[in-house]
Amino acid sequence: MLPGVAFAAPFAYVPNEKSASISVIDTATDMVVGTLPGGQRPRGIATDGKQLYVSEAPTSSLIVVDIASGKQVKSIPLGESPEGVSVSADHKLIAAAVEESNSVVLIDTAKRRQLADIKVQGKNPEHAVFSPDGRWLLVSAEEAEQVDLIDVKARKQVASIAVGKRPRGIGFTPDGSRAYVACELVSTVYAIDMGKRQVIAEIKAGTFSNGVTMAPDGSRAYVSNGKDGTVSVIRTTDNQIEATIPVGKRPWNMAITPDGSKLYVANGRSNSVSVIDTSRLEMIKEISVGELPWGVVIH
Repeated sequence: MLPGVAFAAPFAYVPNEKSASISVIDTATDMVVGTLPGGQRPRGIATDGKQLYVSEAPTSSLIVVDIASGKQVKSIPLGESPEGVSVSADHKLIAAAVEESNSVVLIDTAKRRQLADIKVQGKNPEHAVFSPDGRWLLVSAEEAEQVDLIDVKARKQVASIAVGKRPRGIGFTPDGSRAYVACELVSTVYAIDMGKRQVIAEIKAGTFSNGVTMAPDGSRAYVSNGKDGTVSVIRTTDNQIEATIPVGKRPWNMAITPDGSKLYVANGRSNSVSVIDTSRLEMIKEISVGELPWGVVIH
């Protein structure tokens, strides 16, 4: 990393699963400005602005990378084959989906230790995403036709909401009233009323829809389509497809800048990140990163 560069935010951090690295992209210039350690096989990634929290498969752990120093400072045991990682809005908790144990592990960020290992119904959980108020975790799993709802305070699953086969990416509207879940095997996005805990819309996306990112103002849900190499743009006012944008090969997980102006899409088979201008709804740049980028987090 360049000295002091991490504090000129926002930056995009991209875990490269095969390169065992994290690429750092300056979102002002859309150039790679550095590389951080990513363990042996980094997957899920989240940040509180000071540290990166990365699931690392071979060691079954969550590695903590200090952004300022560019060094790995901690490794926290999770369980075999961890995937998606998210951080609560108050930055006090980290949640990691762990495939082999069919569970979600909660981590105390201050003490950097495990608080709970919460079993879920879905097999091979992939994402565990906090609601904006931090009260709930919504969990997707590869072998499921539902998303599981965890009460964070109670440390247990309290409900399941039926969706399509193989739910993957999850995004909440800013007020937490709705969640959008992409189900890969039916190429459909399900809009869920979180108060009623039921699906209110089924939206056909591209083939093998997987990643979901919400616009900061909640006006759009962006969905990556792995087989098509596109991103679908859903208007949340009427749950209609507003646009379909070509990107790289096998787009996966994504992140959006805090002002909502640019969307960054990890393309697993292109070894790149596509940058989408959200006002023009078109790709404006493709940035080469490491091998098999899994996703993006921006801060």
